[in-house]
Amino acid sequence: MNIRKAVEEDIEALILMRWEFTLEHHPEVGDDFELFATECREFLVQAIQGERWHIWVAELDGIIVSHVYIQLIDKVPRPGRTTYPFAYMTNVYTDPDYRSQGIGSHMLETIRAWAAANRFEFIIVWPSEESRDFYARNGYTLCNDPMEFQLN
Repeated sequence: MNIRKAVEEDIEALILMRWEFTLEHHPEVGDDFELFATECREFLVQAIQGERWHIWVAELDGIIVSHVYIQLIDKVPRPGRTTYPFAYMTNVYTDPDYRSQGIGSHMLETIRAWAAANRFEFIIVWPSEESRDFYARNGYTLCNDPMEFQLN
């Protein structure tokens, strides 16, 4: 297994995986794949070329089987300490044919090491109810729930 950061050549596979990930949990989304693909492609090009998003993939035999998206969030500097960003982890997905093989755990382990080497303050994820056990097995702990204001 090869765990690495995504490159532009991965974009079409990432688009398809995002589509499948969404349909797995929300089959009512519809069938306008091309509209979605256009928007997603634009996002992925900017994300891969930029410095704020880090997309990690796991590859087996040349096939991307899992991905994790990380967005870096800057914190406001505070006197008396050096300020480092934190990492927001989202869109964690492993193709159903490759689940329960430790791939996701290896991805999280690689990302933890990368985050520690870059001195990020912490990694945050808002897990679905069904994924909480996965994160707990990988050392994540529940914290106080954030508050939100719904705009829509």
